[in-house]
Amino acid sequence: MQYSVVHLSYQFTEDWQQDLFEQAMCDLGFEVFDGANAYIQTAVWEENQEALNHLISETEGVEIMGVALCEDINWNATWEAEHEIVELPLGVRITPHCAFGAGHHETTSMMIEALVEAQEQGYFVQGRHVLDMGCGTGVLGIMAKKCGATTVVAVDIDDKSVANSIENAEANGVSLDVRLGSTPPDGEYDLIMANIHRNILVAQMPAYAKILKDKGELWLSGFYAEDIPHLKKAAEAVGLQHIQTKERGEWRWMKITI
Repeated sequence: MQYSVVHLSYQFTEDWQQDLFEQAMCDLGFEVFDGANAYIQTAVWEENQEALNHLISETEGVEIMGVALCEDINWNATWEAEHEIVELPLGVRITPHCAFGAGHHETTSMMIEALVEAQEQGYFVQGRHVLDMGCGTGVLGIMAKKCGATTVVAVDIDDKSVANSIENAEANGVSLDVRLGSTPPDGEYDLIMANIHRNILVAQMPAYAKILKDKGELWLSGFYAEDIPHLKKAAEAVGLQHIQTKERGEWRWMKITI
């Protein structure tokens, strides 16, 4: 498969600004980042070049320095060879491929810690029905299963993430109901975990409220301190209540109940 590399120049003042920009680039189809180089399938690049130019025009501190065709080799295999399998609590091992959520990022690690704490305290996860929204590698759904969840539905908009989640679940000896999609699926869930961009969390808050069981919990991550008022307002508008906030670096995690 032919890939192109976009050479960028970053002049961000804060690390989180680059994180946020690269998350937006992922939405446009970019798969791998190596410093200021971003890799994308050439066919996808040709479709989304205008959208990236628009994104850059609205983002201060970044510009395109050039674009080149890559040597026609297996870039996924090359990337995987340079990244070790991540081992997490409860013996969970994740091979991230090109999906987000190996377990080391602050947003993911706060979710994992919340799951492990709940398991250690015999609280909430055991026997529950869980939704992992924006599952990436499937790490959170796998951790929930290891912590005693009865069923886990894992959803992602990216077919590569769906495949990676299925592979990681099988490697860890658990069963996930992995689905391709962009919206929360119908059902009733005791726990919903969503590690996604703030705008998506706000937009999907009514859907979360609709499918969250009575006394259920909604765990959110993937956002910054300045996003908290927007999330609280969105939650309150649909009858949900903010309970707790945690922080790690620039990132925040929230617990919300119905």
